[in-house]
Amino acid sequence: MSFASTEFLLTSFIVVASPGTGALVTLAAGLSRGARASLVAALGCTLGIVPHMLAAITGLAALLHASAMAFDVIKYAGVAYLLYMAWMALKEHGPLAIEPEGPTRSNGEVIRHAVLVNVLNPKLSIFFFAFLPQFIGTDDAAPTRRMLELSGVFMAMTFLVFAVYGVFAASVRDRVLRRPAVLQWMRRGFAAAFVGLGVKLALVQR
Repeated sequence: MSFASTEFLLTSFIVVASPGTGALVTLAAGLSRGARASLVAALGCTLGIVPHMLAAITGLAALLHASAMAFDVIKYAGVAYLLYMAWMALKEHGPLAIEPEGPTRSNGEVIRHAVLVNVLNPKLSIFFFAFLPQFIGTDDAAPTRRMLELSGVFMAMTFLVFAVYGVFAASVRDRVLRRPAVLQWMRRGFAAAFVGLGVKLALVQR
């Protein structure tokens, strides 16, 4: 079996490139703080995958799948955080405010927000639990190492795709900043998107 099959790469790309919370956070970072912040956010979203990857490899994802309470606790914590992100997006000087001048956020703060967005999504653990084994042969001598390798490829792809999203957003930042009305609608748009993702997560079933 090749290091990463074409089927794995294509499937991973579709999953990563599909619009979701991580992409939204990276786009917001690019628009609000520029290319550097978007790359930091992309890194944070990628790091947020690690707990889910480890959960899947160690079998903890099976517990999430079997335990309604464990799944719901993480799910609703994620919903609450997304609603918090929506509220902060609406604030004129919030961390996601799209402004030419605003409070400087440290890289650590950007990464923390991005990591939490992905960590508080239990579907990622179940996704890894169901997704990775499909690309590991039954005769593989080291299945754990194989899962780590494929997870690494998935994470690298996540960072690259999110980085493209963020850098693109940063490239149009100046045009957006010159239009105050657009800024207001952008804040509302991001807030609505976070609320929508929160509702979508709330409706997710195991």
